[in-house]
Amino acid sequence: MQILEVAERVFADNGYQATSMDDIAAQVGLSKPMLYEYFGSKEGLLLACLRRSKAELLTATSQAAANATSPEALLYDCQLAFFRFGDEHAQAWALLRNEFSIPSTSVNKELEAIRVQQRDFTANLLRMVQEDLADEQAEAWAEVIIGASERLALWRENRPEVTAEKATEYMITLFAPGLGF
Repeated sequence: MQILEVAERVFADNGYQATSMDDIAAQVGLSKPMLYEYFGSKEGLLLACLRRSKAELLTATSQAAANATSPEALLYDCQLAFFRFGDEHAQAWALLRNEFSIPSTSVNKELEAIRVQQRDFTANLLRMVQEDLADEQAEAWAEVIIGASERLALWRENRPEVTAEKATEYMITLFAPGLGF
């Protein structure tokens, strides 16, 4: 949807607080009342952007999982899909990384829902790779992997020489021994 693409870019470029509905309406070519009609508020528009990113991230990592040919490839391909998603959706990533500048309970809940979605997805992958892995341990490892992935993605922003593939190799090298690879 063009409105969400424009809104995502404006929020990412200007920051949530500095963005007005007038800014977005002017770039979309709609009136501000129409934006309010569609989304209810600036926060509602941001939530729509976040929900779209959440769905797209799950689609990207799920497709990577579906195409994997081995347990090692499953983890590698899904990790690579995460980093590539950040590269290919720079505005969405900018919204996610600037979460603390948005003083909204509903926005923070949506951001946490994205993490929980990826944690649950990752925990399921870990159980597929290591069938005897207890649920609690799979969830704990998934939390660690998600947190480390987010931090590594942030670090990469100032290290353009670190490709998505290289970042994935770093993650797999770190976590593979614990998984018995």
